[in-house]
Amino acid sequence: MGSESTTEIMGATGRALCEYGYADLTMQRIADESSVTSAAIHYHFDTKEELLNAFLDDLLERFESRVACEARDPRERLSEFLAAVFEKPSSENGDFPVALMELKAQAPHHDLFRERFIELDDAVRDVVETAVRDGIEAGYFDEVDPETVAYVVATIINGSHVRMVALGEEPDRTREAVERTLARYIGWTPSQGVTA
Repeated sequence: MGSESTTEIMGATGRALCEYGYADLTMQRIADESSVTSAAIHYHFDTKEELLNAFLDDLLERFESRVACEARDPRERLSEFLAAVFEKPSSENGDFPVALMELKAQAPHHDLFRERFIELDDAVRDVVETAVRDGIEAGYFDEVDPETVAYVVATIINGSHVRMVALGEEPDRTREAVERTLARYIGWTPSQGVTA
């Protein structure tokens, strides 16, 4: 299957998850959201779980590329990370957080899903932990345990996802909470920018 077809199936999977939820999701409903036939989807993915695992793999790859930052300055890396995490979904991906929530709810019952969410959490914590550690070494941040800061930030981000989907809360409010938390822990607020 070409990358264009795969991209289309991944997008259709997200849309179908939003419309029908996990319990009522079928390969046919995913096909109905795309130009790919149900038979073609079944040819590449034997089960719904296999397709959803590929969907989560795609999500992880896209997330990691979105939060990747080549900046040497750890303050800039943290700022860019938060901008990527709290970026409002585009109209094309507006319901994507709902699809993600549907799969998070299945993680206790599907080891492969849980593994993908562990990888996603590890990616978040790694970015924050590395930036905080580098910032301490450069003298920009207070002496703290970078692992603890990363854990707290990842937990707030996960909670914000629930609040955004279930309560309709805007992501800006949580970003402000993360920035206040970072100010308390490391003595620097991402909205301060990068100054020498």
